Amino acid sequence: MTEKSTTPLLDQIQSPRDMRDYSIEQLIQLASELRQETIDAVSVTGGHLGAGLGVVELTVAIHHVFNTPVDKLIWDVGHQCYPHKILTGRRDRIRTLRQAGGLSGFTKRTESEYDPFGAAHSSTSISAGLGMAVARDLKNENNNVISVIGDGSMSAGMAYEAMNNAGAMDSRQIVILNDNDMSIAPPVGAMSAYLSRLLSGRSYHTLRELMKQIASKLPDPLERTAKRAEEFARGMVTGGTLFEELGFFYVGPLDGHNLEHLIPVLKNARDSQNGPILIHCVTQKGKGYAPAEAAADKYHGVSKFDVITGTQAKSIPNAPSYTNIFADSLIEEARKDDKIVAVTAAMPDGTGLNRFEQEFPSRCFDVGTAEQHAVTFAAGMATEGFKPFVAIYSTFLQRAYDQVVHDVAIQNLPVRFAIDRAGLVGADGATHAGSFDTTYLATLPNMVVMAAADEVELKHMVATAAAYDDGPCSFRYPRGEGVGIDLPEKGEILEIGKGRIIKKGTKIAILSFGTRLAEAVTAAEKLDARGLSTTVADARFCKPLDEAMIKDLAENHELLITVEEGSVGGFGSHVMQYLSMSGLLDNGLKIRPICMADIFIDQDNVKKMYDLAGVNEEQIVAVALSVMDPKIKNSSTLSA
Repeated sequence: MTEKSTTPLLDQIQSPRDMRDYSIEQLIQLASELRQETIDAVSVTGGHLGAGLGVVELTVAIHHVFNTPVDKLIWDVGHQCYPHKILTGRRDRIRTLRQAGGLSGFTKRTESEYDPFGAAHSSTSISAGLGMAVARDLKNENNNVISVIGDGSMSAGMAYEAMNNAGAMDSRQIVILNDNDMSIAPPVGAMSAYLSRLLSGRSYHTLRELMKQIASKLPDPLERTAKRAEEFARGMVTGGTLFEELGFFYVGPLDGHNLEHLIPVLKNARDSQNGPILIHCVTQKGKGYAPAEAAADKYHGVSKFDVITGTQAKSIPNAPSYTNIFADSLIEEARKDDKIVAVTAAMPDGTGLNRFEQEFPSRCFDVGTAEQHAVTFAAGMATEGFKPFVAIYSTFLQRAYDQVVHDVAIQNLPVRFAIDRAGLVGADGATHAGSFDTTYLATLPNMVVMAAADEVELKHMVATAAAYDDGPCSFRYPRGEGVGIDLPEKGEILEIGKGRIIKKGTKIAILSFGTRLAEAVTAAEKLDARGLSTTVADARFCKPLDEAMIKDLAENHELLITVEEGSVGGFGSHVMQYLSMSGLLDNGLKIRPICMADIFIDQDNVKKMYDLAGVNEEQIVAVALSVMDPKIKNSSTLSA
C-alpha cells in the first residue's frame, strides 16, 4: 500500500469527476477527510449527522464508479445526503445547511444537477428510479440509475410496490440497500465479499443465463426443479430470497465501509446489462465519530455541537413543548381508560410516544415507516372497541390520506389523529411543513377537526378526543414550545363544535383557529390603540363550526377576519361557506380570510417564515387597516 498523502484530497474535489481516477488508498483518505468535513459542518449548522456518517464510504464509492450526474443517483429520504453534497460542488456552501437562503437539508432538484429527485419523505427512491430507468429506455439511452434506500425506509409498502413492478418489467436498475440496523444481514466478512463479487460479475451472469437456457430445454418438471434449486442455493448463501422473488438479482451482504469490497461490486453492477440488481450493504450509523457511535440515536438529528466532546448546544426552554404536553396528557387519560392505545409510524421520539411506551409498553405500537398501515391498523382496533390515538406529523399524514377517507371516515370509526408539527417547521423547510391537514381533513364527512390555541387547549383536546366515540377526530398543534400558561390538573372535555370569546370589542372581530391566537390578541391590542375596538375569538373547531358564535360576530361587527396557520381551503373557507349560505354577507359585512400564502416556503427562522406566509400580527393589522382605512382617517385617536 502506498503511503497516505499529506495533501488534503478533498480540497482538490470540485466535482465527482475529479476522483474517478483515484486509487483505493486515495479513496480511503478521501473518505476520512469527507467524514471529518461532514462532522465539522454539522457541528456549525445542526442537522442529520448519523445517517450521513454511515454512508461516507458508500458515497465515495458510488461517485468514483458511476458517471454522475449522467448516471442518476437517488438518495431515499435525504437524511444521509450531506457527504454527497460536499462532493458535488456544494462544499463552499455546506455550512449554510438548513439556514435561510442556504442548502436544503435534503436533496433538491433546483439545487444541483446531482440531485435528480428531491426527497425528504421516505421510500420513494425505487419508484422514482424505475421511472427514470423506463424513461431512459424509451429514449434509447444507456445511463445507470442508482437508488440508495435504508432498511428503515424498506418497511414502507411503497418500496415493495416499486420492487415488484421493477422485477416484472425487468428494467435495468440498481438498488443499494443501506442496512444500518443489522436487521437482515448475517455477519459480513471476506467470504461474503468474495461471493458478492463472484455473483455480481459478468461471468456468473453469463453462466446463469447458460444454465437457464439448458434448463429451458428440459421437460417442464425438470426445468422448474433446476430453476428452484439454483435460486434456493443462492438464497441460502446470500440471504436474498425475498428480493429474488421480487425479480431482483441480489448481491450481498457487503461491508459498506470497506471500499475494497464495495468498488468491484459496484463496477460489476454498472457494467451489467441485466435487469434490476439489489446490492445489500451493511453500515454503521454514526460511523467514525465516537459520540455518535455511543449515542442511542447515533446522532440522527442534532443541534449545533462541540466536535471534541460531542456536547450539543441546548437552548433553555421557556415553556414545555407541545409534543411533551400531548404525551403527558395522553398518559393521564390512558391511566383512567385501559382502552386507549397509541400508534406511531417510526416516530416514537418525535411524537412523544416513547414516553407513553415507557408506562404502557403493551398499548403502544410503532409500525415502522408505514403511515398507510398505521391508519388502517388503528381503524381495525377501533372496530373492536379500543380508542386508538395515531400520533403523526401533519406532513406524514398526507401519505395515508386514502386510508383516512376509506378506512376511517366512511366507516365513521373513532380513530383519533394527534397531528404534530402543524404549521411551519423552520429548518426542515417545505417538505415537512404542516400546511394542509385542516384543508384535507375538514372536507371529510364525519370528521371532527380541532386546533389547539395553546398548551392548555391541547390538554383539553386530548381529553375531548379520549371521550369522543361518535366518529373520527383530529387535533393539531405546532412544533416547539407552548406560550407558558400554567396547565390545569386535568383536561376538560370540550363541547363539540363550540368556540370561545377571548376579548370583546365592537368594530372588528378576529376569529382564530389554532396557535395564531396569540398573534390575533397582539393585533387586537394594536387595533384598539388606533380606536378600532376589536373582538378576538378562538374557534377551537373547524368542523363542526360554532355557527352561533360566528353569527354573533358577523351581526355585531363591521369586519370579520379569520386567521389560521394552514393553506387556502381550510378554516376560512368553511367560515365563508357558512356566511354565504346563511345570508350573513347580505347586510354589508366585510370579511377577510387570512391563511398561509399559496407557496411552498423554504427553511428559515420560523417567525420570518410566518411573515412570508402572511399570518403574523403585523399582517393581521395591515389587513384590518386596509379595510377600515376610511374610519382611521376620521378617527381623532390617530393624533395621539
